[in-house]
Amino acid sequence: MAETQIFEPDGRAIPYADEPRNGPALVLLPGQGLNISYLGPLAHALAEEDFHVVRIGPRHPATAADADVSLHDLAQDVVDVMQHVGLAGAWVGGHAFGGTVARTVAFDHPGRVNGVLLLGVEGAVATDELADSDVPAQARDADVVAMQRAAQTATPDVQWSTLPPALPVLVIQGTEDRLTPPANGEALQASAPDRVSVTSVEGGGHLFPVTHIGATAWPIEDYLDWD
Repeated sequence: MAETQIFEPDGRAIPYADEPRNGPALVLLPGQGLNISYLGPLAHALAEEDFHVVRIGPRHPATAADADVSLHDLAQDVVDVMQHVGLAGAWVGGHAFGGTVARTVAFDHPGRVNGVLLLGVEGAVATDELADSDVPAQARDADVVAMQRAAQTATPDVQWSTLPPALPVLVIQGTEDRLTPPANGEALQASAPDRVSVTSVEGGGHLFPVTHIGATAWPIEDYLDWD
């Protein structure tokens, strides 16, 4: 499994882990306040199928300027790491809040994004991911959570909650997820049935990318086109 590294463009400390392979490229972004380690087993399972997987975490708000950001700034962090590791384009996806950032990347940098992967879909009204008992509060970085909440508040809903133009979208969601419930993915699919595909992970709660790795990985392997 790839080790976490830190990329510091303009003093921003952005954690990432790169597992280069010859197959399709996929960027994975973690949920609210979480680091990239919990997505490691899923990333490694995909890398074993020859996917080039890059996990990119949130910058840590070491200064007041780091904390005063929008989702567009967090999307730029993702693109900067992609550039750093030599990815001209990739599917960009994330878990819950990470998917919100992924959608913003697709809006802001459509030439970099081949498609969007949403592991649970946040609704137009942001959900407090800390409320879910599946994710212990001590696993979250409180400073990062505060920054991410502020970034979402600073960004109009329409700039992240709708669909990026033209791109395919793959939604994978847990049937028992209380924070990003299946109804969110179904509503997104209904808004663009020609390009949104939905797969359900039976019995999966909010942490289904950890608890149901195989059921999460196989639709990704099946759906993403080889370049």
